[in-house]
Amino acid sequence: MSDGHGSTPETPPGWATEQPPPYGAPQASPWTAPGQGPHPSPGYQQGPPYQYQQQQQQPYQPYGYMPPPPALRPGIIPLRPLGLGDILDGTIKLIRSNPKAVLGLSTIAALLVAVPVAIGQAFVLDKLGSSLTDPTQLETEMSYGGFLSQYGGALISQVVSFIVVTLLTGVLMRILGRAVFGGNLTAGEAWRLARSRMPALFGLVGLLAVIMLAPLALIIPVFVLLFTAGSSPGAIVGTILLTLLLYIVYVLFFNTRFALAAPAVVLEGLGPLQAMRRSWNLVNGDFWRVLGILILTSLLAGLVGGILGFPFTLAGTFIGVLGGGGAGTAILTAILIAVGGTLTNMITLPFEAGVSGLLYADRRMRSEAFDLVLQTAAIEQQRQGWVHGSADELWHPSNAARPPYGP
Repeated sequence: MSDGHGSTPETPPGWATEQPPPYGAPQASPWTAPGQGPHPSPGYQQGPPYQYQQQQQQPYQPYGYMPPPPALRPGIIPLRPLGLGDILDGTIKLIRSNPKAVLGLSTIAALLVAVPVAIGQAFVLDKLGSSLTDPTQLETEMSYGGFLSQYGGALISQVVSFIVVTLLTGVLMRILGRAVFGGNLTAGEAWRLARSRMPALFGLVGLLAVIMLAPLALIIPVFVLLFTAGSSPGAIVGTILLTLLLYIVYVLFFNTRFALAAPAVVLEGLGPLQAMRRSWNLVNGDFWRVLGILILTSLLAGLVGGILGFPFTLAGTFIGVLGGGGAGTAILTAILIAVGGTLTNMITLPFEAGVSGLLYADRRMRSEAFDLVLQTAAIEQQRQGWVHGSADELWHPSNAARPPYGP
């Protein structure tokens, strides 16, 4: 390409290597001169010169009526406020358009999270299977190693999940930010763009974990007092159910309010507290819709992932209990359970991250007219025939068509 000032390198600076043009050839004009092309209207049949015979009744339209043009769609979503179908379809297109980076990274993350839990469960199931032939072994072996394996593996998995899922979220947000314009990033390119935001992203995830776990500092002492005070079983059960209900409401509220914080950290370059404030303001006026989409997303992703992983988890459980014990049985059990957990999380992690990123884009388009910014950039990129690396800078809030919420 050339802009009239000399030749330009084949791949300009900041453009993805071997990036194919995301736009096809422009469609032909729907208007044709008399005597050229097809019939003037599909509802008419040409007869003698300048006379047309109507074949069927056409719906009435005002004189000069033209349907609104479809929204630009250079990438995974149309550049307009999104509906639920657009968000789900865009998430699926994100995975299908770049499966090596999205599914490849998600598989690695899911495997790292699943392995510690699988090892702990394999140990417990092996001891449980041994107890079927010798019940006296259950109390002795499970009192020490069983407890440590079961809960120690889960604890290690949570720590690994905290690290791995945070890294995965940052990389996926970079891939999503470019995919909106029709561009692709390799895993290495996405990591190079996202790694500078990782400290802020870890800070955000840590603050959110504190917020979600803070009520437990009050709940646990209340339960201890109930049991030590000799309360009636009905009072204990009622208190537990009421506390559980209130805690679920608490988690759903703050999870919805801060659901858009991670995209703000990665795409806008904000710090943890700024991103939390940004998410809170973006969700204003649309809380129930965002909550409903997040819940539906979790159910759909969990259902699909569970269907894929359940056969392996079930097979591992049966082999662990009925396999008769031994190192070989324990290893096979751990492998099957790890495969089941990996398949489940491999679907759940990128799907939830994709929905979160597209919800963020939707809320900006609705509250800041950000779709006008995206459309203008897409038209320029279509003219150039490339998705320029500077497209990532468009996500900064200073590019909004209307001032963003908050300071």
